[in-house]
Amino acid sequence: MTTTTADRAEPVAASRAPRQRAPEGRGVATTAHLALILWSLLVILPLVWTLLSSFKSTQEVLGNPLSLPGKLRFENYANAWTTAGIGRYFANTVIVVGVALVLVMILGAMCAYVLARFTFPGNRLIYYSMLAGLTFPVFLAIVPLFFVLKNLSLLNTLPGLIVTYVAFALPFTVFFLHSFFKALPGEIYEAAQIDGAGEWRTFFSVMLPMARPGMASVAIFNFLGLWNQFLLPVALNTDSKNYVLSQGMASFASQAGYAVDFGALFAAVVITVAPVLVVYIIFQRQLQVSVTAGGVK
Repeated sequence: MTTTTADRAEPVAASRAPRQRAPEGRGVATTAHLALILWSLLVILPLVWTLLSSFKSTQEVLGNPLSLPGKLRFENYANAWTTAGIGRYFANTVIVVGVALVLVMILGAMCAYVLARFTFPGNRLIYYSMLAGLTFPVFLAIVPLFFVLKNLSLLNTLPGLIVTYVAFALPFTVFFLHSFFKALPGEIYEAAQIDGAGEWRTFFSVMLPMARPGMASVAIFNFLGLWNQFLLPVALNTDSKNYVLSQGMASFASQAGYAVDFGALFAAVVITVAPVLVVYIIFQRQLQVSVTAGGVK
């Protein structure tokens, strides 16, 4: 009996036919999609409502909070930026978070690289001490930090807040980057040494670029955590001219009681949230690449 080309193609076509999903599988998928849609609405709707309210007057916000603005009041943003001082708080936050982020990324990467790639007495002790810093509640460190900064004449100053932010974010940075440097192939390090590169050049020119996905991810996490930090500034930075955005928002919301300009207040909220959304939208692909690389490893 001879087998024709059509006969041989039938099993292949049958194997390529889409599998029918089991009823329970469709139920799980439907439930998951509904849950995701509900969660998305819970996140997106308050953001949209805040954005629309930032263009309303106080009377519109209090009279009918769910209505659309009668007209776009861009002066709310001008009032928030100048009258409420959000512009100054925004500049302070950019300085503090920007400098702290650069320092913690450099120091954290160097520390994680040494702990991951070199063996020396006390290596594991230092690493586990870093991990212990992740479990220590921040509010328990407020009093010691207060006196340390006071003795160093850094209390109520932006440099003092920068140093505190670096110390706060360093354990997480070391923990996150340790696995990335640990997984880098040793052959590349040996090749750099054979070519005559010193330890500093090997780190900055060879090993650090290879850990770029991890660096991007931890930078995003640190930026989000430091930008939204509230407890540390409130306890260690009580000078109003050095307020960061979280303090400025709290002060603006409480300074006038019920006479507060709600349009400007919502505009200030949008100004505060916008940089976080922009940073995440720009670097979300880097975050996805890092998660994928971590899963492959």
